Amino acid sequence: MSQSEAEALRALLDRRFSCRAYQPEPVPRESIEAALADAQRVPSWCNSQPWMVHACGVEETERLRAALTSHIETATHAPDIPFPQSYEGVYKDRRRTCGWQLYDAVGVEKGDRAGSAAEMRKNFAFFGAPHFLLVTTPKKLGAYGVLDCGAFLTAFLLALEARGIASVPQAAVASYSGFMRDWFDVPDDRDVLVGASFGIADGDHPANSFRTERADLPEVVIWR
Repeated sequence: MSQSEAEALRALLDRRFSCRAYQPEPVPRESIEAALADAQRVPSWCNSQPWMVHACGVEETERLRAALTSHIETATHAPDIPFPQSYEGVYKDRRRTCGWQLYDAVGVEKGDRAGSAAEMRKNFAFFGAPHFLLVTTPKKLGAYGVLDCGAFLTAFLLALEARGIASVPQAAVASYSGFMRDWFDVPDDRDVLVGASFGIADGDHPANSFRTERADLPEVVIWR
């Protein structure tokens, strides 16, 4: 990789953020398909390419948004793949810091359970994004299928960013896997894994005013 390519990749990684407010205009389908085609180039175990993607245009996203926000009012969480049992130590600290960055930005004060719950519910309205995408993985491929799908999703988000399209990955939607399975007619041999919302960022919205930090290399890399 030339230095200019390395710099371009670093610039994309630095610029990408979890966008939680969008402008209403749609993204051209050709731009979405180009980003998906870029993501298709990622490596996977034995080149199995385990991801199956359901991509929604504006009208379908609106229908899904209305149905899902209604569904969560009475439904209980039931993900196909168990969510983390707990966050402890440094992982808890990082999670808390990220959460409070958002709450501080949008004016949710400590102890405001209604305010924090309202922010959480925005996940299921896709933060107002004009597009939504769902990724599923084969049950039989287990953790390694999940790993490969994660690589695909990361590449897709970066490919969107390269085209000036903001995004946010969303595990939250997988907490209602039965609903998503029915909506997208996901076969029984696949797990509902993760979603992503995307569109043009609303740069003036306070939810998009902060950026999360990353740990220094000595915290996550052990040299031998």
